Amino acid sequence: MAMTLLRPQDLNEIISDAEMKKMEEERKRKERQKREQRELHEAFRERDIHPQVMDRLNKAVRIAAEQGFKEIQVITFPASYCNDGGRRINNMLPDWPDSLEGFARRAYDFYAKELRPLGYKLHAQVIDFPGGMPGEIALFLKW
Repeated sequence: MAMTLLRPQDLNEIISDAEMKKMEEERKRKERQKREQRELHEAFRERDIHPQVMDRLNKAVRIAAEQGFKEIQVITFPASYCNDGGRRINNMLPDWPDSLEGFARRAYDFYAKELRPLGYKLHAQVIDFPGGMPGEIALFLKW
């Protein structure tokens, strides 16, 4: 039985099929990534302050103070979770808390009600700039 050599046309079809498969895999990967990002954002929007926040906070600030620090990073989140994409925080505008939504807003409200009266300060900062745009935001609790 003689074996026939694949023709260039056959090889081009194989290449085309392989490229289509890669494109489909990439589309599915991007779709899965978008879905995961939506789910994370929704979880962030719905998340509430942990019931043991005071105990956790006391431990964290004590450890930081024992190490000589005067602040701790308490939360990070994508700038896209702000209603202005992080613009007010990036520009250090005094109304930056108005840009917070979801868990970040609840964390800020907790700070304003429970921690500010004790003398703590809260600072927001863009901590990275992928592609020159605000990426991650961090909130720092200071004493």
